Amino acid sequence: MIMINGKIKVLTLNIQKGWSLGKRKATIELIKNSIVELGANIVCLQEVVGAYPELAKKSQFEFLADGIWPHFAYGKNAVNSGGHHGNAILSKWPFISFENFDISNHRLEQRGILHGIINLSEDQTQNLHILTVHLDLTAWGRKRQIEKLCKLIEQNVPKDSPLIVCGDFNDWQEKLSPYIHGRLRLTEAYKFKHGVHAKTFPTRLPLFKLDRIYYRNLNLQSVTRLDSPKWHELSDHLGLCAEFNL
Repeated sequence: MIMINGKIKVLTLNIQKGWSLGKRKATIELIKNSIVELGANIVCLQEVVGAYPELAKKSQFEFLADGIWPHFAYGKNAVNSGGHHGNAILSKWPFISFENFDISNHRLEQRGILHGIINLSEDQTQNLHILTVHLDLTAWGRKRQIEKLCKLIEQNVPKDSPLIVCGDFNDWQEKLSPYIHGRLRLTEAYKFKHGVHAKTFPTRLPLFKLDRIYYRNLNLQSVTRLDSPKWHELSDHLGLCAEFNL
């Protein structure tokens, strides 16, 4: 097996359709510059606009990926009269395949799971399964969606394959990690390193622990909440960045 790059640096961020906290200003260019500076080779995003009348030629995920991440996947979740938005994965390495799964419980909260399989080796023998999610605001909705997430992983991801599941779990009650660990043997990166889940919402005074990076069959090297002043300006969520070795 010939690894293209021994380190996997993953960012997860809810970009709030490219608006700052309170929707005071558009931030999509700042988001791209900040992610490039961070040096992540896999970027998982939620609330990414895929189509909107004001977007001249490119979707937000195409604009972000352009010139930096040659491979990207998008999963359309929420559709309205003006366009649609959803989850996206940007990658330095090629996708073998990707698929979006609709996990919406009702039309007022249209949610999805984007599952990508990324080829990490030149001889195509080492694949990373990566899923980015955005779950409901209600506890009963999240419970149903976690069941769907677990079944999806059990049916589609080999138990010995490297796996990352990240995104906006909206789990301020912190109910999900014990269940996910018990059923799937997934570890939450920030809690493993720091003893608690990261407070990521809202950006100016983070109180709620909404965003997560879960993993298995990888060696976690570091995980950071992106809490410098410039990250406060990008969205209503703070991002998380984790670095792994196979």
